[in-house]
Amino acid sequence: MKIAYLDCFSGIAGDMFLAALLDAELVTAQLLSEKLSQLGLGPVRICTEKVTRQGIAATHLRFETSSHSKEHRRWSEIRALIEQSSLAPHEKARAISIFSALAEAEAKIHSVSVDDVHFHELGALDSILDIVGAAVAVEALKIDRWYASNINVGSGMVNTAHGRLPVPAPATLELLKDLPIYSSGIEAELVTPTGAAILKNLLALTPTPSPVGDLRERGGVAGVRAFSLPAARFSHIGYGAGSTDLPQQPNVLRVLVGESVAALESDETVVIETEIDDMNPELFPYVQQKLFEHGAKSVSAQNILMKKGRPGLLVRVLCEAVLVDKLCEILFRETTTLGAIYYPVQRKKLARNIIEVETRYGKVRVKLGLLGSEIINIAPEYEDCKKLADERGVALKEIYYTALEAARRAA
Repeated sequence: MKIAYLDCFSGIAGDMFLAALLDAELVTAQLLSEKLSQLGLGPVRICTEKVTRQGIAATHLRFETSSHSKEHRRWSEIRALIEQSSLAPHEKARAISIFSALAEAEAKIHSVSVDDVHFHELGALDSILDIVGAAVAVEALKIDRWYASNINVGSGMVNTAHGRLPVPAPATLELLKDLPIYSSGIEAELVTPTGAAILKNLLALTPTPSPVGDLRERGGVAGVRAFSLPAARFSHIGYGAGSTDLPQQPNVLRVLVGESVAALESDETVVIETEIDDMNPELFPYVQQKLFEHGAKSVSAQNILMKKGRPGLLVRVLCEAVLVDKLCEILFRETTTLGAIYYPVQRKKLARNIIEVETRYGKVRVKLGLLGSEIINIAPEYEDCKKLADERGVALKEIYYTALEAARRAA
């Protein structure tokens, strides 16, 4: 399996991401120049130079264009620009997905509608080229899975079109929500909104997105990979330089690309357990739904015999460590328990991919369980099958097995 790891010890920005890929010789400046020139903004030339950042040789990138526009564009204008370009459909879909995340973050922070968002710095030409260039590069690389380190965001204040704001900027922080961030104390903006949007897209949407439909259905934040260096044979390593040479550390983004050597994926999660003997069991399905809605990976209940011979339930919840407080609160509010225990566990799991197959009844998403590159398990999505069964008046099992056979042929 082809994997990539982004080492964000000095943050991430759009130009650093592209420069790191160029430095690792994973894409060419010619490819990016040709693709970006298809946006209708005039000829675009990628210019690179070798620089050093605290003794590390890295590539710094800049764009040469015939336009020097600094105009502030609305999201609707940027989306139209991408849609009307001659880029490939999947390149457009990736670029629009990244920009959509930015627009939603800005809209929430400034309390405006998404289409009315004015991007200010993000609407400037360089930022558009950063994001579209990233989309083009990602589609060309065909990485099966993206990983990242914990993300150093910096600290202090930054000047923006909205005034002087704290680091990370509010939109950047919104994009990094649910991702592991920290500050090493450096007073600088190490993660830009553009870099945060690219990173979120790569981690949450590892499969190539469809040019139509809701991309979030393919993963979302729940699909974020473990934030540690995976076991792999890395054949390409590159360093993308930030514009500032920081005195405290190398201001570079490091990218590693190679083949995974791990047959099974590992991750660390937390188990929450509580015993309940005085709750109406009819309430449990609602509790289970609430826990799933707030990020639980699994929720189960086991019949047990408690003190004084009373029958009860052992409720077990599997979740990320950051969700323990929230899920315990749900258990306390929605059940009769007075306490819960929790402890960290490690688990092994198959790598997963989701494909969409066409059946005579309609489209069905199918989950593939992968051991390396070998497909071990195939499971049609229940909700897709149920929806088609209701719409077509066909037995659910018929839809399920038809989708299963279609997936086997496609795989």
